[in-house]
Amino acid sequence: MDFFKLQDQARHSTTKLVLLFSLAVVSLVVLTNLLAMFALGYVNPQQLTVESFQQQFDWETFLLISAGVLVTILFGSLYKINSLAGGGATVAEMMGAELIVDGSGDVNKQKVLNVVEEMAIASGSPVPPVYLMHEDSINAFAAGTSPSNAVIGVTRGTIEKLNRDELQGVIAHEFSHILNGDMRLNIRLIGILHGILLLGIIGYYLLHIGGRSRSSKNNGGGILFLAIGLVIIGYGGTFFGNLIKAAVNRQREYLADASAVQFTRNPGGIAGALKRIGSDSMGSTIQNANGPEISHALFGEGIKHSFTSLFATHPPLEKRIRSIEPNWDGKFEYEPIAKSNDNKAYQSSDQRINKASVLMAGAATVMNSEAFVDRVGQLNAGQIDYAQQILSELPPQIKQAAHDPFAARALIYFMVLDNDADMRQQQLQHLASAADDGVYAETIKLVEKFPALEIEHRLPLLDITLSTLRQLSKRQYLLFKDNLHALVAMDTKIHLLEWTLQRILFHHLDVAFGQKTQQTSGQLSLKQTQSACAVVLSLLVYAGKQQGIKNKAAFAAAKEKLNGLDIKLLPVSEIDLNKVGDSLDQLARLAPLKKPMLLKACAKAIVADQQISAAEVELFRAIADLIDCPMPPLVA
Repeated sequence: MDFFKLQDQARHSTTKLVLLFSLAVVSLVVLTNLLAMFALGYVNPQQLTVESFQQQFDWETFLLISAGVLVTILFGSLYKINSLAGGGATVAEMMGAELIVDGSGDVNKQKVLNVVEEMAIASGSPVPPVYLMHEDSINAFAAGTSPSNAVIGVTRGTIEKLNRDELQGVIAHEFSHILNGDMRLNIRLIGILHGILLLGIIGYYLLHIGGRSRSSKNNGGGILFLAIGLVIIGYGGTFFGNLIKAAVNRQREYLADASAVQFTRNPGGIAGALKRIGSDSMGSTIQNANGPEISHALFGEGIKHSFTSLFATHPPLEKRIRSIEPNWDGKFEYEPIAKSNDNKAYQSSDQRINKASVLMAGAATVMNSEAFVDRVGQLNAGQIDYAQQILSELPPQIKQAAHDPFAARALIYFMVLDNDADMRQQQLQHLASAADDGVYAETIKLVEKFPALEIEHRLPLLDITLSTLRQLSKRQYLLFKDNLHALVAMDTKIHLLEWTLQRILFHHLDVAFGQKTQQTSGQLSLKQTQSACAVVLSLLVYAGKQQGIKNKAAFAAAKEKLNGLDIKLLPVSEIDLNKVGDSLDQLARLAPLKKPMLLKACAKAIVADQQISAAEVELFRAIADLIDCPMPPLVA
């Protein structure tokens, strides 16, 4: 599965969606006009011939009705799309789902939280909040306009009826939708189809009015006929909507299933989940009244259709299972799972593998071979194992802090505190007066117990805290943001690791809190971004402190990866972090198929001297994240 090709294909799917939507709208415009012409007496059905129809046809009325239909559909679609702008949390709340804040008292909740964290850290993406739908069926969804505001929803039946491997297969399937750009398409689909359905809603309203006015001298019968017609057209809208969802969605479900197998290296996981759906009395059916709106975004078929093969948003279970296990015997018999404890024990320092050395050895191999390009937006069993080990290494107090909205802010503050004792004291004094109540006390607890965080723990913890910090109010977030800026700027020196931490945090959280609009996939060429390329590559060359090779030689080696782009190494004096930030914002708008070339150039700037540090690896992964290319841990 090629992340960059899939991102490019996602745009083409959007084009297909717009085309199908346009055809549906044209059909509804024609049908509504014909209905209005007959219902309101513009055309006499008793004297209907082609010639008489042409004579009676009123183009002015046709254009007026067409405009009304188009405005109605457009208004309905824009209203719905705007209401979903908050991201995946809005969809979860629409489904009546409950945010799982703490799973420590429930083995099943803890199991799903652990699996989601492992998948996110293994893929190098933010940990999405997990919502629980109170449904006994087996189903799940991923929703959001980007990984920054994505959520994963699971039914109660999913976490109670699936074992860990099967649950991991389902979550891997949903992560595929997050990483492949399917979520944004799904949100758009919900929005635009609402506009089509609005005609039917108006029909029901008119039916109510027409029923009350039938005995009046007004044209109650005409209104009633129009209302019934609009209700029928509303069903027509549902027909078109289901066809569109089926046309856009089915192949992407096969792709997500295949991705889940590739991610986990365990075909039995997702195949087992699908078999359990087939053997379960509730299957994957969703009872929530809003289920039909998000049916195309669900893991399994969420609603039952009269014409299943025509309207189904998902391929049949049998076909999905056989695409994973060609020799499947066709039987769905599955025994209930046994309950197990999924809490991972913290490893003492004596028990730990030296993750820094593992990471550096892997990074050197992967970056030199440029194998990382094939791993962007992907998962594999080794990365998942690495994520599990990293999570098991984290001290319980640190892990607990990352999951608590008060302590998560303290953890981030702790990560940027200065090593100099006097400067650290000044920073703590600022927090004592400026931070929200309780946050300063949590920061002091961390300072007193832990000397510093290991560098390989920084990005995983950041991915976890992103989910937690989304629970803040907007006021709390803005205060947190101001305080973090103040702490970093207090020593008048901007350290690169502190800067990358801030950029990643605000890159994702500003979208979640409406401080910036999530930019869509770009179409810029390397030529259009050459100044930005020069800034970022120059930064990497200087940050690496080249050993045994001149800076210009390292830059030249990186430049070769950019297909002859005419750029030069910038003087140190011309590089500041504000310019770097602006450059990364521009590079995020590169066309998807151009981003691998940039990432290869960045890697070459780092490995040109054959010396790689943990800080360089973190910086490289941060740059990838900031141009919307989720980079997994670079383990061999």
